[in-house]
Amino acid sequence: MASTTRRPSTATDRRAAVEARILSAIGELLRDGKTYTELGVEQIAAAGGISRSGFYLYFRDKADVLLRLSAFLKSDSLEIVQRWQPCGPVGGLDGLTHTYEQLFRHYRKHASLLTAINEVAAYDPSVLEARKSTQAQFIDHTTNLLIEEQLAGRTPADVDPLCAARVIVRGGFQVIAQQMATNDGHDDAEVAREMACGSWYGIFRRPVRS
Repeated sequence: MASTTRRPSTATDRRAAVEARILSAIGELLRDGKTYTELGVEQIAAAGGISRSGFYLYFRDKADVLLRLSAFLKSDSLEIVQRWQPCGPVGGLDGLTHTYEQLFRHYRKHASLLTAINEVAAYDPSVLEARKSTQAQFIDHTTNLLIEEQLAGRTPADVDPLCAARVIVRGGFQVIAQQMATNDGHDDAEVAREMACGSWYGIFRRPVRS
């Protein structure tokens, strides 16, 4: 007799399982040296353990897959960033450095996916808009942090929070993308420290202590 306490599989569970398999499969295919543009739907579906027709039950097209995976990448990285507070228990320059190091590890783990997003954003408007939307959320978060720091008197009032946030977030995304694309990560910690210093002493205007 089947257990009456066992929760039956739902459509949401199945979708999550399929998306997880597709994410893993695409990562493997891209690590083999292919670009996302070169991958066909049939190849992606087969690597993910579903049929071509099954693929279209879950995704509109290849761009839709990338949008789903981009959302996953964004949610995890935003969670990392939101844990840091300028004056929190793990705040300050050291805490910010650790935050950037965590971001590098996260994006390093999914480097092929980040590369695919940047590749397809060059010609697909929906992926480009998703990338802009991702950056906008990070910009909003950083802007709010700067406003709070100004109200507390720890960041000068002459800093334009939105402008400063745009500079550091857009620049940060560029640096991370370059790191993922051009080296093996041997200097990620050093780059993370420099990025943290740029934010702490730059946009937050913290004084340099001897």
